[in-house]
Amino acid sequence: MRRIWTVARHEVRGYFDQPTAYVLVVAFLGISLFLGFRNMYASNLASMRPLFDLLPILFAVFVPAATMRTLAEERRGGTLEWLMAQPISEAEVIAGKFLGNWIFVLIALAGTVPTAIGMLMASEADPGIVTAQYVGAALLAGQLVAIGIWASSMTRNQITAFIIAAALSFVLFLIGVPVVQIGLPPALSGALARLSVVSHFENVARGVVDLRDVLYFVSTTALFLVLAVGAVSRERLSHIRPEFKRLRLGSAIFIVLVLMANLLGSYIRGRLDLTAENLYTLSEGTEDLLGEIDDVVQIKLYASAELPPEIQIQLRDVRDLLADMRAASGGGVVVSELNPDDDEDAASEASAFGIFPIEFNVLRDDEFQIRRGYYGLAMTYADDEEVMPLIARTDDLEFRLASAIYRMTTETRPKVNFVEGFDTKGLDDIPGLRESLGDRYEIGSVAIAGESGSVISGDSMAVLIVAGATATLDSLAVQRIEEYVDQGGAALFLMESILLNPQTPNPLPVRSGLESMLSDRGVELSGSLVADLQSSENVSMGRQGLFNVIARYPLWPIAIPASDHAITSGINAVTFAWAAQLEITDTTQVTPLWQTTPSGITRAPMESIAPDQEWAATPDQLGVRTLAVALTPDEGETRGRIIVVGDATFTEFQFLQGNPSNLIFLANTIDWLAQDESLIRIRSQDRTPPTFIFASDYGKLMLKWVNLVGIPLLFVLIGVYRVTGRKRRAESRWKEVVA
Repeated sequence: MRRIWTVARHEVRGYFDQPTAYVLVVAFLGISLFLGFRNMYASNLASMRPLFDLLPILFAVFVPAATMRTLAEERRGGTLEWLMAQPISEAEVIAGKFLGNWIFVLIALAGTVPTAIGMLMASEADPGIVTAQYVGAALLAGQLVAIGIWASSMTRNQITAFIIAAALSFVLFLIGVPVVQIGLPPALSGALARLSVVSHFENVARGVVDLRDVLYFVSTTALFLVLAVGAVSRERLSHIRPEFKRLRLGSAIFIVLVLMANLLGSYIRGRLDLTAENLYTLSEGTEDLLGEIDDVVQIKLYASAELPPEIQIQLRDVRDLLADMRAASGGGVVVSELNPDDDEDAASEASAFGIFPIEFNVLRDDEFQIRRGYYGLAMTYADDEEVMPLIARTDDLEFRLASAIYRMTTETRPKVNFVEGFDTKGLDDIPGLRESLGDRYEIGSVAIAGESGSVISGDSMAVLIVAGATATLDSLAVQRIEEYVDQGGAALFLMESILLNPQTPNPLPVRSGLESMLSDRGVELSGSLVADLQSSENVSMGRQGLFNVIARYPLWPIAIPASDHAITSGINAVTFAWAAQLEITDTTQVTPLWQTTPSGITRAPMESIAPDQEWAATPDQLGVRTLAVALTPDEGETRGRIIVVGDATFTEFQFLQGNPSNLIFLANTIDWLAQDESLIRIRSQDRTPPTFIFASDYGKLMLKWVNLVGIPLLFVLIGVYRVTGRKRRAESRWKEVVA
């Protein structure tokens, strides 16, 4: 080990005594940080993914450029023969050079760490995900360094070594890209996808260190190092000697073993979920639910072997989730996977469930052709069944499966009623809510207006929803709601403070009639609209000349969690639109749920809401504004739970589509009011990165330019000192020798 470290130390010192190394590092940091900041700030998402998504491409150029001289220069200068004459083996030389080159690449990568630290300080980003991303980057760097060393061991020419290593690195990247995969035969595309860098690196970069991905990077790294050892060793062996034949046979066997390990590695299980909320691990709610199953739930996955590459990658997550659920159920869940293409009985069974083949394109004979394949799932329990004809996404699959099992294994379904009249929203006005909650609740409506209105009570329903009333509730309706809550009923109030006028940008103020009731309970509705100058959605300003201009719209604030509450747990942000400010006067029973950043301001309800206006504000006008609250009665009180949200527009299609967390928040709210908090723990696994929270534009600019200019400049200064001081250090050592 000491000899390996001696070679590695010499390799690292050789890098930092040459100006070429500093040029490479500065170029790598300049390009990666520039592109990373551009994407991060454009999306306003606090995530290093924009930088790490580019890393395989950047490394495919940077690492071969760094490693091309490793052995090629030694061979060309004749120093490799001298080195091999020392009491050190070929394997130790290759290991030392690998370690030295890997350390150099990691030092260059470390130049991005201040960006990650600044992002964590300026947001609620998950440090576990960032840690996993750097683990994946280190594994990727090790693989490409090994490729570079192997390429350098094959030639005396540095440029040739660079071309070989860069070409192979790009091949490992490109064989996993959909545009390439779509043109390959299905069997070949699946195999190449498992050998590609793309799927393995992306999987680690999301926050999960999977044993299959570690196996891929470690095994391929070892493979190219073994090949490099063989390339160096064969020069010292006669081709007719048995040792040379054993070397060649051993290398061939090792190549086959590495290929088999990665092609068959999908059956290996074991992963480390580094995300703070364990986003890729079964939640406690799911484990509790599965542990209480009193009969067998059968889950059948119908999947064709010939599926598009993007689905093949997703299928791995589906299989992992089903395996975890089977293990957590203790035998209560039986999972089977069927291929209807090869089994007529399975095809008939899938059709009976309503699962039919999906169509997708493949590239054959220079033209797109249509292929069909199965990708659906069916669950059965006693005489009940739940079917997913197509598994469109996996980020909410755990919740959908768990809620379906909950529905099938639970006899009662609580009632959730929307208030009719008063220009309120109903179930059909909120896209996706029926699919999210309809299998567990009996959702309907109730008319409470006037003397003919229905009497409501906690015994008749679990949750009452007043969604976006733009007409004032009459006194009898308000009285019925008050009596319902006082008797223990749970209510959700989605308030609207303005009525949009298509003819003018000045809206009309709205009063729901619930203001006095909520004021008595510690929540004041001022009627003022909330804007956030720091965290808000983008809107189109229309066509300006040749271009469609996009700008931030502070009246559509992206709110952040205001407290550690079951409803907001695991949700990073929710988008509101023309929301009313809520003022808390009773801090003992009222808990804030969502709030603006410290750059929140308020505007009178009749002021212009046009996006093309100045949004400047003085420092004394800025502050945190509350947008949603939870009212929880003290223990022993008969009053029920209440949620008040200063907005109902956030439930409309464009906002649910733009931010899926909006629907998660709404569904969480209903579950909490119905006191079904176990399902909240399942749903609240929001994988959307949080937004940046800067106290001022100065902080935002500082984070960008200190990293984009300061870090590369630091390497430049170190390089100038090291390179210019090389002659001085050499003269000093020579004088010591003479003395």
